[in-house]
Parts: sequence; structure tokens; C-alpha cells
Amino acid sequence: MTLTLYELTGKDDRRFSPYCWRIRMALAHKGLEADFVPVRFTDKEIIAFSGQGKVPVLVDGDTTVVESFDIACYLDDNYADRPALFGNEIARGEARMINHWTNSVVHAALQPLVIDDIYQHLADEDRDYFLETRSARFDHSFAAIQAHRDSDVLVARNALTPLRLTLAEQPFLAGDAPAFADYIVFGAFQWVRSISPFKVLEEDDPVRRWRDRLLNAFDGAGYATTAYDG
Repeated sequence: MTLTLYELTGKDDRRFSPYCWRIRMALAHKGLEADFVPVRFTDKEIIAFSGQGKVPVLVDGDTTVVESFDIACYLDDNYADRPALFGNEIARGEARMINHWTNSVVHAALQPLVIDDIYQHLADEDRDYFLETRSARFDHSFAAIQAHRDSDVLVARNALTPLRLTLAEQPFLAGDAPAFADYIVFGAFQWVRSISPFKVLEEDDPVRRWRDRLLNAFDGAGYATTAYDG
């Protein structure tokens, strides 16, 4: 039975949700085929069946799963014959910590660098919603916040120090091969790539080399949607 993943989209079919990218990579890792259904911010009725209003939403037959980490756990538990996303409960617990670190630290560091780019890449119907739901988090306009990104990127790069130190010693966060811990963080960089040409990572950064390895993994699954080259 074909799986269906509902994922956030902007104009020009830009699939820019970091959480949805985690599941795109998880599906590729397990070799599972899926139909990818675009959902705009204001398309809540499309996913109303899930009982909530956020993506990703995974549908597998009669089963609906929401929240990216829960979806990954579901895939590992229900497709145990496929390559593991965690491997064991210890790895699952460690990935949960990386999940919280990425959501609270990495996303917070990257968002000011591309906040206006996100706005500019939204469908016209979604712009008022984005302004209403995101503006309260900032003291200035999106354009004014992003205007400082040439200096703010240095702060963002510094926030990646634990990631950088790990990847200087091993090719992936999970060790010699990628696992869901990698896809959690990778989703944040796909978020940026999907909506901004701004170069967050320097060429010689171990984090960039890791990101590029993941872009090319699974027959280039990371290149499957519209994005910039940065």
C-alpha cells in the first residue's frame, strides 16, 4: 500500500518545512515509496482529517500519524524489515535530544537569516497568515531582521559548534552511516536551501560536507524538489 505524506509548500512548489524533510529522508532511508501532497499554510482543510493543523502528516492505510519524531518511530516500528532509523532504544533516546536541540537552537539561529526569504516565497494566499502568526516573535519587520544576516550568520555558525566538532570526527551524526538523528538536523538546512540563496555554511565547514553527503544520499533524494544551490 502506498504511503501518503502531506507536506508544506510555498509558491513554485517549494517544499520548505524542515520537519517534512526529516520524513522525506526517513522514507528514502527505508526505501519506502510515498505520494507527496502539497499543503499551504492556509490549506488546513486538507489535513483536517488528522485532528490537528500541522504537517507533516503521514497516512498509511487506515493509520494517520503526525509529528515528525512520532512518524519516524512509527516507520521504524512498523517497517522493521527495512533499514533502521534508530537501531535501538538508546539511539532513539539520543535522537530525541538532537530533535529538541535542533528545534530550539538550530532553527532559532537560522530563522532570522531567511525570515524575509520565507515570506517572499509564500503563495499570495499565505502571506497574511504568515505575518499574523510570525510577526509577534520579532521587534522589526522581516526585511529589517534579515538585513543583518551577514553578521548574524557568524552567530548561527557558532551555534553549530557541537555539530561541527562531531562531524570533524565522523562522517555522520549516527557514525559511519546516516540515521534519523542526521535527518533531523539536515531538515533545517533543507529549509534554508528551499527558500533562500543565502550561503549559511562555508565551503570548508565539516557541516557543509556532511550536508552535501546527505543531499546526494539515496540517489539524490535531497535534490528532489525546487531549491537554491547555496
